[in-house]
Amino acid sequence: MFENLQEKLADAFKKFRNKGTLTEKDVKEGMRAVKLALLEADVNFKVVREFINKVTARAVGSEVLESLMPAQQVVKIVNEELTALMGGSQAKLQISSKPPTIVMMVGLQGAGKTTHTGKLAAMMKKQGKNPILVACDVYRPAAIKQLQIVGEKVGVPVYTEGDKISPVKIAKNGVKHAIKNGHDMVFIDTAGRLQIDEAMMEELVDIKNELEPTEILLTIDAMAGQDAVNVATTFNEMLDITGVIVTKLDGDTRGGAALSVKYVTGKPIKFIGTGEKMDAIEPFYPDRMASRILGMGDVLSLIEKAEQSFDMKKAAELEEKLRKSRFTLTDYLEQMTQLKNMGSLESIMGMMPGVSPNALKDAKFDENIIKKTEAIILSMTPAEREKPDLINYSRKTRIAKGSGSTIEEVNRLLKQFEAVSKMMKQFAGPKGAKKLAKMGKMGGGMPF
Repeated sequence: MFENLQEKLADAFKKFRNKGTLTEKDVKEGMRAVKLALLEADVNFKVVREFINKVTARAVGSEVLESLMPAQQVVKIVNEELTALMGGSQAKLQISSKPPTIVMMVGLQGAGKTTHTGKLAAMMKKQGKNPILVACDVYRPAAIKQLQIVGEKVGVPVYTEGDKISPVKIAKNGVKHAIKNGHDMVFIDTAGRLQIDEAMMEELVDIKNELEPTEILLTIDAMAGQDAVNVATTFNEMLDITGVIVTKLDGDTRGGAALSVKYVTGKPIKFIGTGEKMDAIEPFYPDRMASRILGMGDVLSLIEKAEQSFDMKKAAELEEKLRKSRFTLTDYLEQMTQLKNMGSLESIMGMMPGVSPNALKDAKFDENIIKKTEAIILSMTPAEREKPDLINYSRKTRIAKGSGSTIEEVNRLLKQFEAVSKMMKQFAGPKGAKKLAKMGKMGGGMPF
């Protein structure tokens, strides 16, 4: 996400370093590099021009030129203006004061609209809502079946009347069904198209006029670049959308669409899609995204992800075990599994401050390590997991055979466990418990 832009901006900021003072000429040279970085990231030209003008106007002022640390001041200004460009603050999903909240999902075919309809419904379900999906795409082959599969994956029911009735009637009947059955959120999955056409847009306008939805969310593909901005402009002019979901940000190293859409439409990005899994959707925070772009990390999102993934009850049980120095291989596996639930190791590292894309390029994150660890530990008997000292050569042979691994891999795991166990002993006792509790407040997991 924003990999190329992050690299280019880092190079641009080097022009300011190692200078005790900055002149107006220094600032303008640096801003030219920033401008090129943004254009190469596929940010809309008008957006770039206004952004550079704002940053330059501030950067040639006294707050930078007379500063003791001018380079840091320039980065601070760029961070603030990037945040403002993307909306300033988080724009939350509006909830109707009179249920149900109706969310109309629109977008071009292939942008991930149907999948993200399900992802969003799943997110709201976790927040205590009772959502339902309504299948209004009667044109695309298997579109209804796709929504049903998505609904089944996330445990959300789907209302459908097949493809022989108009989408406007299906939407209207779907809302009636939701009210009758106590659903407080209705997600309308409308038809996408390979390109914008008048008939499709008129149909969407008819659905909007009939339902008066609380939200109209446009799904755009981050990898579409400038086309995404054009699509957003057209949909906004026709439907007056309330917000945007940017998908496939994990696959686009440029990210220009995310930086352009708020400026062009005036409508906020509310969510971003960050992967293929059904929980790979995040609320969009402009300030956090600006920090990521500038290589400052996104610690708040990392902490929130940890809080969602780690079982606090198990963390408390682990704390009790550590007090008694009873950390076992079963505990080790549980912590590894919870770490896996946070997402890929690469995405976790990408949120750490100071970790550059260049550093991640050469890093080999083998996600299969956790699977292999799980297989080896589950091939052990309960007694062996409790007391690894019991595992002699013949037991290692059996464990390796049962887990589809080698004796060398079993030995490696046992050595890793021994090293972690030694490290964890520092958390035993009253002082260690305080350390662990402090870490628990930041995610509840082991300090791997």
